[in-house]
Amino acid sequence: MFTPTILALSLFTTTILAHGNITSPPARLPGPSMSSICGPAAVAAINADGTGPLENIPSNGSPACNIGLCKGAQFADNAAIVQQYAPGEMVNFTAQLPIPHEGPCNVSIVDTASNTMIETLLVFDSYADENLAQLPLNNTQFSVQMPVDLKAGQCMQPGECTMQWFWFGEGAQQTYENCVDFVMTA
Repeated sequence: MFTPTILALSLFTTTILAHGNITSPPARLPGPSMSSICGPAAVAAINADGTGPLENIPSNGSPACNIGLCKGAQFADNAAIVQQYAPGEMVNFTAQLPIPHEGPCNVSIVDTASNTMIETLLVFDSYADENLAQLPLNNTQFSVQMPVDLKAGQCMQPGECTMQWFWFGEGAQQTYENCVDFVMTA
């Protein structure tokens, strides 16, 4: 008698579980600026499942809302968590991957004004492989080295650049992304 209910609840729980995100260093989060640009539904989707794929975040259709850049999260909502890094400094990352989906992943420095990659810091050709009994430790704890050869003055203003963790689960056809705002110190 209770078996169908238990089965239905377990299936529901499985569908609402998250997939992956960066927990350290602090990544951009949604806030009032994002709500005004992308709409409250986009903010609600991330707040409901911060580790869900980009494909689950609705956009209000505004050209200013770019879900493909930091999940649409705005720098204005995150100015208090800008990190400072020196050229050559090692930056430790921690990722949460409750539901793995094998596919490529990278961490890159992105120019936020143009949403273009400035430099790739780390590449995984195969990341978060759900066929493994246990994920390699470097999938959830890894480090990147800040570049020593950025153009003079590049990434020195808050909001100009972000470190983007970008992962595409090939089987699931889902995209995951987080951004860590930073400035380079001299």
